[in-house]
Amino acid sequence: MTVKKFEHVGIMVKDIETSKQFYQQIVGLELIDEMIHTNGEMKLAFLGINGQIIVELIEGYNANLPTEGKVHHVAFTVEGIEQEKERLQALDVSLVWEDITTLPNGAKYLFFLGPDGEWIEFYEPGK
Repeated sequence: MTVKKFEHVGIMVKDIETSKQFYQQIVGLELIDEMIHTNGEMKLAFLGINGQIIVELIEGYNANLPTEGKVHHVAFTVEGIEQEKERLQALDVSLVWEDITTLPNGAKYLFFLGPDGEWIEFYEPGK
């Protein structure tokens, strides 16, 4: 097992600019990084404290956000994401998508399902 630390919580938002402003001015987090996802549609913003990401804002994933909660996933930092994928598959864990996604900043991630269908992300920072 190669989990190194808690990575971040992904929160689906309607308007990423409004949410970035809120999380910076009201919550007190700093904007660490932002990008357009490789699918060309979703906007991502990563906020945290002292350069450590703790919140990922996601615009464009779901236009019909539920009233009672917008948390999309919980993420953990790992090393060797390819090996972790193989380990999960060997344990018959259901992956959300078969492919590991590589973001423009070199970070890689994969999603898999917990016992109640919750989304869990393994995240390997870019080098």
